Amino acid sequence: MDGKMEGQAARVVLVTGGARGLGEVIARTFHRAGYRVAIGDIAIDEASGVAADLSADGSSAMAFALDVTQKTAFEDARDTMLARWGRIDALVNNASTTKVVPVMDITPDQFDLVMNVNLRSVFFGCQVFGAHFATGKTGRIVNIASLAGQNGGSATGAHYAAAKGGVLTLTKVFARDLAASGVTVNAISPGPLDLPIVHQSVPAERLQQVIANIPAGRLGGPAYIADVAVMLAAENAFFATGACWDINGGLFMR
Repeated sequence: MDGKMEGQAARVVLVTGGARGLGEVIARTFHRAGYRVAIGDIAIDEASGVAADLSADGSSAMAFALDVTQKTAFEDARDTMLARWGRIDALVNNASTTKVVPVMDITPDQFDLVMNVNLRSVFFGCQVFGAHFATGKTGRIVNIASLAGQNGGSATGAHYAAAKGGVLTLTKVFARDLAASGVTVNAISPGPLDLPIVHQSVPAERLQQVIANIPAGRLGGPAYIADVAVMLAAENAFFATGACWDINGGLFMR
């Protein structure tokens, strides 16, 4: 899915949590598609490294520290991007965190952290960038949800599942609110992905059990998640909104 082929060479996207993992894959995929990419992450050194690798002179990639739990941080990101590139076309709300703890053992602080990073961030991102996009009568928002938010899976933590379920609801709320302004809001709901963090955090025996339960018989590819994000951010994707794009190898069918 090459954005350059669609005349999108000048389009601009913000990817939150783009310093590593799925976010980094998404940022790199947008850049290959011809987008100018802003990487917002609290891990500023890693984010800067990715941006420098994409664009040594900073003409088509930049990074800045972004605390996604704060609305003012999104406002600052918006202003920084407009000052540098004069336009913003898409937002990918990808920033995420969790701590796998049995539901009865989740502490208030753990609950608040996961809800703030995974859900509060999506609310503020959609609010700030949705309002900006509405003034120009165009814009694309892609929220990264999770299969856990659909089936109540506890492998990643009950607080994580609850937050991702909230992401799906907010996607519909903002999609309905912004549709008349030409702004689309969609969610991508991945199943288990072949990412370093998955292999590091899930014991090998448990991971094999997870894979055995996937009808497709393998973990998902993060590159395809990124491809779908680029597709949903395209200028001609004006008729896709309020949808949840399931990419889970057949684990959840509807």
